[in-house]
Amino acid sequence: MPPTLDLSRASHAKVVISPPRINLRRAASYNHDRGLLSSTSSRFNFNHLVFSPPPSPGLPSLSPPAKKPTRRFFGTRRPLRAVRYAIRLLSVVAVFFAALEVLTWLFGEPVPPASTELPDSVKEMELKTGMVSQNEAPDFPTPIVVTDHRGRTKWTVSIPPGSAFPLPADQYSEICVQCRQVAERARELQSHAHGLHQVSLGFGSDSTDEFIDVQEAERAGFLPSPGLDGGSTLKKGAEGEVVCKKSLTYVLESDDAGLGKTLMMLWIAYGLAEEEGRAFFVDDTRWGYGKFSAIFQPPPPPGCMAPPSHEVLPCPRHARHLVASAATMDVLFGSLTENPDPPSETRGQTLRKAQFSLARRGYEALARLNDDDAAYVDDRVRQLVAVRAAPETQDQRKGLAVGVHIRRGDQHPLASQYRHSYMPLNLFIDTAYEIIDSYFNHTANGPLSLRTTSDEDAAAARERSIVVVASDDPVVYESSELSGTRRAQERIKLASKENLEQATRDKSIMRKFVDESFGWEGGFFAAMFWNLGVASPHAGDGADGSSASTGSGDHPPSAETLRLRSLVGRAYMMDLAVLAGASDAIVCTVSAVGCRLLAVMMGWEGAIEAGNWVNIDGGYGWMGLEW
Repeated sequence: MPPTLDLSRASHAKVVISPPRINLRRAASYNHDRGLLSSTSSRFNFNHLVFSPPPSPGLPSLSPPAKKPTRRFFGTRRPLRAVRYAIRLLSVVAVFFAALEVLTWLFGEPVPPASTELPDSVKEMELKTGMVSQNEAPDFPTPIVVTDHRGRTKWTVSIPPGSAFPLPADQYSEICVQCRQVAERARELQSHAHGLHQVSLGFGSDSTDEFIDVQEAERAGFLPSPGLDGGSTLKKGAEGEVVCKKSLTYVLESDDAGLGKTLMMLWIAYGLAEEEGRAFFVDDTRWGYGKFSAIFQPPPPPGCMAPPSHEVLPCPRHARHLVASAATMDVLFGSLTENPDPPSETRGQTLRKAQFSLARRGYEALARLNDDDAAYVDDRVRQLVAVRAAPETQDQRKGLAVGVHIRRGDQHPLASQYRHSYMPLNLFIDTAYEIIDSYFNHTANGPLSLRTTSDEDAAAARERSIVVVASDDPVVYESSELSGTRRAQERIKLASKENLEQATRDKSIMRKFVDESFGWEGGFFAAMFWNLGVASPHAGDGADGSSASTGSGDHPPSAETLRLRSLVGRAYMMDLAVLAGASDAIVCTVSAVGCRLLAVMMGWEGAIEAGNWVNIDGGYGWMGLEW
């Protein structure tokens, strides 16, 4: 019996695993049962090196696992390199277009290509609205739609260089209407070009990118650049002043004969210009009251020249050089006159306080009377202050002065019971004396400083108190209700029919304003004003004097007519100046714009917060531009 292999003595059991290179297979599998092949045999091949038998399920694989084929990205095995190349290419393109935008912004748009042909329906609509979309600028003032070199639709306002300034008020109003339509049209074309649908946001919310100002439009070739012949390219004046960068020109032209509305808008316009950093100019070419300097001192000099007239536009609101008047007040004062929706007392009070603040700025800058009238007002105020001062010693308290402004004529109260007539005179006077009694009585409404004053001093001061009256109706001063009151000023008086008999003897009374048989009885009426200086009272065809000469038609007013109108304006302003300067409190009706002007002249703290401005025409407060 052959010897056997004894493994029991081994301390550890060991298993020998053949290396993976050893090929464990049947020999027949190499030759497919065809036997051994020699190296010289023609049947010799390398199949035995390629094909191997399937591995045993109990043993590890004899060949390494097959690798999955690498998925190529953009035709390369390294996708990150392709991404980097793409990013670099996009960066170069982005930088190129950014540089193009910067150059366009610095040097303006290139000359635009010819405008594309528009559909007949669009052309018909543009002809009806006055729109123009063409390469050559029109020979009349109008907004135009233009297209830049990148196909973007924009708009501007074309005013031919050399046009008379200012344009007629109705033409400015028409241009503003067309501006709204052209701006809307430009938005529609822009949205159609991009395949987008845009919701109209209204004229007040137009994007500044869609509007091109005149200077940019000239540099881009949309508008012709005026030469030296037009005198519009000069940038320096005789004294070396440059043209203002931004400006606001207010045109003193209005169909309203009253002076109050014009002054309120003028003062607020100045406040807006100052707030926006605009130079402010006043144009009185066709003002019904004549020259601005005949009533007021010239406005403060802006320190720069007025811009060329063709660059001064009535719209849009963000134009570099803006012109405004009563006819375009909705463009200039749109944000200041909007009604809160839903109604809010806080919102309304905020808007009115903003108007008040702007008007106060304008009053301080523009309401300075001419030298002669200013000297008279100062002297008159000193006289009224002296009347209510203590005659013996300065230790005694001075009396109170209450101003009363009575407006009649073509202005009726807001209160329903007096809407078709006038407020009774006794309401004005009774309210004035109630203020005096309340001031000197020891009540909760009286000032704290008066509570320590003796009754004798308070009574004496009350006796020295006065009521100062200003009215547009000369008959009011002769009424019994106003006996004992004092007239605000006596430098210029509006004459009644009875006063005309003394016209030749008293030169302070205005005379020959319509006809010898007519006077200012009843107050200030527009028809009377427009017919001042006209030979016959029938010169104005309409009752409102609409056909009378306002200075803007084919028949400008004569020098005598302007002189008489200027006297009316001077009397109006001196009345207000004396009341504001000499009165501790003022009683008036807010339906009259002069009443609102008096509040501005008194100041917000004294008039509104302290309650020294008293309105007896309903429960309304200061109304600003509302009328």
